[in-house]
Amino acid sequence: MPRVKCSSLCPKNTPMSNHAKKFEERTKHPQTIGGALGGLIKIFGVRASDSDLANRWDEIMGTDIASVARLAAIKKNRDNTFNVVIRPTHPAYALQLSYQSDEIIKRINKYFGYDAVSKISFRK
Repeated sequence: MPRVKCSSLCPKNTPMSNHAKKFEERTKHPQTIGGALGGLIKIFGVRASDSDLANRWDEIMGTDIASVARLAAIKKNRDNTFNVVIRPTHPAYALQLSYQSDEIIKRINKYFGYDAVSKISFRK
């Protein structure tokens, strides 16, 4: 096999054949699906954690809810459900948000693809 030099992507122009050896050694042992796919999960947008919910709060809730509420806390339970705490931007919005709690839960569950929210509460 001819030794082809890598482009600027590889440090110090290491031969590409080294990369093939590392890949073969790495795949000899069983791996978890998440470990095998690595960065592909992020590329395809699989939502797997509560940090995704925090980072994409405005997108998930839409402007009607995101404009009056911020995510205050997320607690993951043992059964992979979440207790979500929401902080209204003004205390007067707490009552309005409590009336919309079913819609908030529906949007979060739709984002995760399963019944992810077990409890929702509001903090002033």
